[in-house]
Amino acid sequence: MSEVLLEVTNVTVKAGERTLLSDITFQARAGERLALLGPNGAGKSTLMRALAGDLTPDAGAVTLRGRPLPDWPLAKLARRRSVMLQHTPVGFPVRVDEVVALGLPGRRHGNAGDALVGQLLDRFGVAHLRGRAYPSLSGGEQQRVHLARVLAQVWDTPGPRLLLLDESTSALDPAQQYRVLETLSGLAEQGGFLIVLVCHDLALAGAFASRVLMLDQGRLLADDLPARVLTPERLARVYGLRSRWLEHPDGPVLHVEGALPRSGVEGQSRSSMP
Repeated sequence: MSEVLLEVTNVTVKAGERTLLSDITFQARAGERLALLGPNGAGKSTLMRALAGDLTPDAGAVTLRGRPLPDWPLAKLARRRSVMLQHTPVGFPVRVDEVVALGLPGRRHGNAGDALVGQLLDRFGVAHLRGRAYPSLSGGEQQRVHLARVLAQVWDTPGPRLLLLDESTSALDPAQQYRVLETLSGLAEQGGFLIVLVCHDLALAGAFASRVLMLDQGRLLADDLPARVLTPERLARVYGLRSRWLEHPDGPVLHVEGALPRSGVEGQSRSSMP
């Protein structure tokens, strides 16, 4: 078992009178694939900002390799954790390989001819686009380019690294989503990366994650194996969905059948669910 890479202890975040996150606590190690789930407004992006060190909690702490995030020099933190935000607009006609090169550290920063740029573009199936203007790409192609960029930032760092991905596959077609997540799973399984992924596709998260963290109304409702978190009862209460797990030769598969009638979910207290 590898060392604890990321530790979140009693993290609370407020915005005026509102509590965005309340007493969030969990640990994670390199090699794990965490899917961070919850309905809109549950606190997922706020938690990701806290994990990245871009937001200081009002209470509690986030540590990386046993060191509180505020104690990390920014340059060293950037070599240990990389973040792909939900929206990463690039409005000027920079080339694809130049976008990826922006993730390279140190003196290699911005060198579009660096061998790693081509290797990472190839890993995500967009090497043929390296000379194209980034704004001319489709949304899914842009996401794969940015995945290559955030990996370039930490690729050559020895030891465990943290990869934070906020809805980084939302624009991909279904086949590309699974290809990208298989690539990321391979990186985690080699032991070098802890991957935390915000995702709205429950079946995709169930197939990708080694653990699922379910948030609702700023609270961590569950932290366990996908089949233990994504139960029909919990998905009905949190999302208002009908679902069931189907047996498959490669393991159980989550099947979402549709939305429950509004009258069936109105008035229920989601935060009180088990």
